[in-house]
Amino acid sequence: MSVVVGVLGPVEAWDAAGAAIALRGPRHREVLARLVAAGGRVVPVEVLAADLWVDPPEGAVGAIRTFVAALRRALEPGRPPRTPPRVIVTAGPGYALRAEADVWRFEEAAQAGGSPAAVLARLDKALASWRGPAYAGMVWAEGERARLAEVRLGVVERRAQALLDLGRAAEVVPDLDAHARAHPWREEMWRLLALALYRSGRQADALAVVRGARAELAGRLGLDPGPGLRDLEAAILRHDDRLAFGDAAARVWASAAAAHDRVAPGAGPRLEAAVGLMRGLAVTGGEGLVAAREHRAAAVEAAEELGDAELVARVIGAYDVPAIWTRSDDPAQAGRVVGAAARTLERLGAGAEPAARARLLATIAVESR
Repeated sequence: MSVVVGVLGPVEAWDAAGAAIALRGPRHREVLARLVAAGGRVVPVEVLAADLWVDPPEGAVGAIRTFVAALRRALEPGRPPRTPPRVIVTAGPGYALRAEADVWRFEEAAQAGGSPAAVLARLDKALASWRGPAYAGMVWAEGERARLAEVRLGVVERRAQALLDLGRAAEVVPDLDAHARAHPWREEMWRLLALALYRSGRQADALAVVRGARAELAGRLGLDPGPGLRDLEAAILRHDDRLAFGDAAARVWASAAAAHDRVAPGAGPRLEAAVGLMRGLAVTGGEGLVAAREHRAAAVEAAEELGDAELVARVIGAYDVPAIWTRSDDPAQAGRVVGAAARTLERLGAGAEPAARARLLATIAVESR
């Protein structure tokens, strides 16, 4: 959808070109924000009226319909007369939003997995979308605003962990220090700050943070720290090597992934790197071969989507058919791979590199048996 609604700060909307859309008065913005808060579900007109006014006046329902009509004109200025709206749709007793929202994107990014480098990139982008308190100025949104503030703090912690996993501990300290002091009840924030300080060579400061967190929790809430902080304090006191350096293999893996994305950005190089990983997994046999086979057809189809026939040929040939790759036991998957190989041969034509052509023909022969 071309319209994006922003509620991570003052309520705004932008068109496909990123230009701001005039939303008129505060009531119009409240209606739009309430539809965002519903997450795409239908909000009855009576509920909208109850949220906008403590004591809805006579004619409140009619006013809501007027606000919606004005929003529709603003959000879809080119919609022909008497054609159904596509952004704010009428459904049963109320309205539903059929657009994008910055808060929906933010919450999706907050749950995203992947390598530390990929997680860091997504979380940086998500945090940059905040322009102030969520649903700013909306009295009815107090609970939602508090919930999103907690989600945001969780994202800050995940971002810090990603940086630690990438060996960038010193970069974590200033941001975590500010957040830990502003939210002293969050033990994970203190733990991450102390760990970042320790890995930055500041052992005394790390221990002071843990003990300061203990004092904050006891003084404000009458609580002892949880196992995360207790274990970290004990590890600092015994100068645990694993604490200082973490999992060496994980650190090398994360650093290599970050270097790859920095030096060879783009979908093609990333796809070929993933295929190389699957090829290495395949030669381990057993579960590794099964896991690699599950990703094979998807990798080939992803290469085709990029429109580069030579890339497709390399992806298909990366599995070294038939040297290490047996015929697929799944006829449907085999058919998909054969079809991709045949299409790639046709696209490459007579000028195809002999080795690539041989691998494609071998794939067709093996998978067609």
